[in-house]
Amino acid sequence: MDSLYTLSPYLAPFYSLQYPTNTPSDSDSFHDSSYYMVGKLDICIVISCIATMAILRDAFRLLIFEPFARWKLLRDLRKRKRTQDIPKAKSKGLANGNGHVANGNGHTNGHSNGHSNGHGSNGSAVVRPTPKEMRQLNRSVLRFAEQGWSVVYYSLQWSFGLYVHYHLPTRIFDPSDLWRHYPHIPLAAPVKFYYLTQTAFYMHQMLILNAEARRKDHVQMMAHHIITVILMVTSYFTNFTRVGCCIMVLMDWCDIFLPLAKMIRYIEISQFLCDMTFGWFMLSWLVTRHFLFLFVIHSTMFTGPRLIDMQWTPEKGYYFDAAAHMGFCILLLSLQVMQCIWFWMICRVAWRVLTTEKGAADVRSDSEDEDSDKKAD
Repeated sequence: MDSLYTLSPYLAPFYSLQYPTNTPSDSDSFHDSSYYMVGKLDICIVISCIATMAILRDAFRLLIFEPFARWKLLRDLRKRKRTQDIPKAKSKGLANGNGHVANGNGHTNGHSNGHSNGHGSNGSAVVRPTPKEMRQLNRSVLRFAEQGWSVVYYSLQWSFGLYVHYHLPTRIFDPSDLWRHYPHIPLAAPVKFYYLTQTAFYMHQMLILNAEARRKDHVQMMAHHIITVILMVTSYFTNFTRVGCCIMVLMDWCDIFLPLAKMIRYIEISQFLCDMTFGWFMLSWLVTRHFLFLFVIHSTMFTGPRLIDMQWTPEKGYYFDAAAHMGFCILLLSLQVMQCIWFWMICRVAWRVLTTEKGAADVRSDSEDEDSDKKAD
């Protein structure tokens, strides 16, 4: 116990928020919350969050999503194979039971053989999937479980982000509130925790991206995560957290529906439902990541410099000069360019849904599966 008491000051940064301070008397949000400054020890709780997310991801994947997807897909596969075997069994039974010309007791043989061959395969025989079918099933199970964690995380974190945004004095259609009263320190506990957990998530995603099989857009996804982490870390330590919270809420909304559409497709619930979910994702992406996000970019480029004094005085919490402003603008515009490229890919999928009967599909996953099948065959 004494050793744990001795280690407690060193372990505390890994499970509690650091740099507590007095609640400002003129706070404009979270009046009853604890308030904190920012500092280097905040990386400790980010590390703890990354480890926690890794554990939760595997727990959801191995204990919930994979067992459910395997049960559902195996049940459907066996049902399809039984349905396909019934016509074959009936035709085989008729062939064996129609032997009147060949021998005199064809009726007896026909009854016994027809009964056993025509009905026994449908009722008592074990339906075994082929190796190729099992490979396809296992891939669908794995993909379903991977997307399941994304749906769980983005749903919870977007809800928490909406709560934070609602209590901050900021409005999406009037982005000037994102800059007023800068620097935005100290931070209320919900704001600080939201920012640190979001940073941990994208760092965790970078690790996952390298652990999973490489996809066609691996470089673009890694570049997106790197830019996102740079923006989050720099905005956190330069006291631009309000604009950061606004951007994260916008980004997370549509990220709920793409993995949800993939989950529906992977376990073959309904292609129509998959297409409808994908359509809602496409509309959400267009509104949040292009229209509303452009409001924020425009405000960053023109409103921010008008409302904030250009000065670099860390002792006062000011980290806003021409170079910093230019850096933020370049990073935000880089994200928008990448999102435009992805939206073009989304539109191609939508066009395929409208002009063919294939339905919405994850092109990256499909291409990987085809390559794997070729190698296996």
